[in-house]
Amino acid sequence: MMTKRPQWAEKTPEMQNYYDNYWGFPVHDDYLLFEMLSLELFQAGLTWQTIWHRRLAFEDAFLGFNVEKVAAMTEKDVERLCANAKIIRNRRKILAVINNARVICQLRENGTTFNDYIWQFMNGKAERLILSAGEDLPAQTPASQRLSKQMRNDGFKFVGPTIIYSFMTAVGMVNARLE
Repeated sequence: MMTKRPQWAEKTPEMQNYYDNYWGFPVHDDYLLFEMLSLELFQAGLTWQTIWHRRLAFEDAFLGFNVEKVAAMTEKDVERLCANAKIIRNRRKILAVINNARVICQLRENGTTFNDYIWQFMNGKAERLILSAGEDLPAQTPASQRLSKQMRNDGFKFVGPTIIYSFMTAVGMVNARLE
């Protein structure tokens, strides 16, 4: 049986693989959620294909997206990352990833996993979004606006409602997969 894909997922074999095996499936692992949040914030102003193509380089640069290790990064690490031509060398985005790791560590210290923190906005279950053929995903929704606002209030950086909605669809909080 052939997988139905949106147009964006048909553009390259890499995007087909991303759609078929990653995009839109519910994620509940804190490390993978942190990775996806980090990659989504790096996407701002760029294409997802650009980011996904560099995923392994990001994973290497950010120590396997190990939240504790990223939270412990220093200014020396920031300088190293800013010089790494294999990733997007945007200092604000790099600092945001490190900051967000620190916020996640603080959540954990207070007894909350990142998974529980974000999924509470969906009452623990994915929302189904059915689009017409050729219809684009909305840029943001009331749910992404609420989550974004709370995340900013709790100290997360680079988490505007559009980035958060993209994150929500990528990690299956919103199921927009074609059937």
